[in-house]
Amino acid sequence: MANSLYDFGMIGLGVMGRNLLLNMADHGFSVIGFDKDAAKNAALESAATPGTTVKGVAELAAMVQLLERPRKLMMLVPAGQPVDDVIASLVPLLEKGDVVIDGGNSHYTDTLRRVQYLREKGIHFMGMGVSGGEQGARTGPSIMPGGDLDAYAKVKPMLEAIAAKVKDTPCVAYLGKEGAGHYVKMVHNGIEYAIMQLISESYALLQKGAGLNNDQLHEIFKNWNNGVLQSFLVEITADIFTQKDDKTPAHLIDVISDKAGSKGTGKWTSQDAMELPVAVPVIDTAVAMRTISGYKEQRLEAEKLYTAPDATIHADTEMWIKQVHDALYFATILSYAQGLAMLHEASHDLKMEIPLPEVVKVWRGGCIIRSSLLEVFMQAYQQNADLANILLDKGVAYLVQSVEANTRSVVAQAAQAGIQAAGFMSALSYFDAFRTGRMATNLIQAQRDYFGAHTYQRTDIPGTFHTEWQQQ
Repeated sequence: MANSLYDFGMIGLGVMGRNLLLNMADHGFSVIGFDKDAAKNAALESAATPGTTVKGVAELAAMVQLLERPRKLMMLVPAGQPVDDVIASLVPLLEKGDVVIDGGNSHYTDTLRRVQYLREKGIHFMGMGVSGGEQGARTGPSIMPGGDLDAYAKVKPMLEAIAAKVKDTPCVAYLGKEGAGHYVKMVHNGIEYAIMQLISESYALLQKGAGLNNDQLHEIFKNWNNGVLQSFLVEITADIFTQKDDKTPAHLIDVISDKAGSKGTGKWTSQDAMELPVAVPVIDTAVAMRTISGYKEQRLEAEKLYTAPDATIHADTEMWIKQVHDALYFATILSYAQGLAMLHEASHDLKMEIPLPEVVKVWRGGCIIRSSLLEVFMQAYQQNADLANILLDKGVAYLVQSVEANTRSVVAQAAQAGIQAAGFMSALSYFDAFRTGRMATNLIQAQRDYFGAHTYQRTDIPGTFHTEWQQQ
């Protein structure tokens, strides 16, 4: 092929698209981007490292014509109809054997539909999760591709080159059939919601409960990040407490609204978990708390209506910090456990064949939920690659039990002090249910049979039974 042809094309030159292309160029690939916005094309070219081959064009057909065959190109456009619109524009320009990647946060069911549609035309389509934000895209994201294995083979060298590296291992792997890439990214985002909620509750317990100021909170989270809680989210939390506001003398955190936004991927995780069904109550709670945060006016009214308990935690401050640390560690493990259990179930139920050892390996670097805990989970999956729930691993069980008592103490004291800690509470409740050999749900089975003749099973005799219940 002529040297003028490009290795890879990008449709959509927003922050993520531009930075991923520049990352590819830095690793020796010639890249071309398309965006209708001429300013974005110019920004792409001006940001390129000297000596790299980077071009921006404002015509989709021009970009497709300049790609080496089989063409390899990626879309980074908003999920939903925009993706279908781009595909409709692409189809007349592509040939059999070309590879199209959707790198946005599409719902996996849309990806399944698009895989089938393009397969019939001889075009390879892949759904691919990308995590790491602007900086990750530029210097090394976590990449979660799924779908067509033949297509993955064509783009594997490029993806491995640009992905984050942990111990020289690229944070990218083939993660399963059909819509698996977007499914894994969706669950990643659900876990992200959960851990962010837990960190915000830790903030409330330390600030409201122990009266600690931003400088003290910075030191606490900085210290935590040097230990077993080491993670990207704990690291950035420590940084946040040092940021001064450029408009007032205050710390920026103190003037930021408490109405939290979301883009919907956490909600998808919750909804799809219920469809399977798999219990992910910490993720459910995180989604619900963001919703409640939007009830600002109602919350201000309720604050006047209801007398709150004294929020002061009457305990030694250093002891309290240690207890909150342990509760955060406990509940973070439970958040991962729920998300990974969901992937295990989806892998079997939806026939995606998601390799969980590869998932935790990919998440170790570049992504928002990267943490030292993923090394622990890797060891668990090395023992049993088809582990239904990481809580069933003896090594993980030891870690959970080592912080269980302090978690119970935090949940009890938070309840007494009236400090909302729904994430911690749901993590502990899930754990208590999961470790219970016989739950009280036998009563629910009896109730269902009583009012609806839904039948029940017995503990002593196999089969299905119904009773004509006696009304007293």
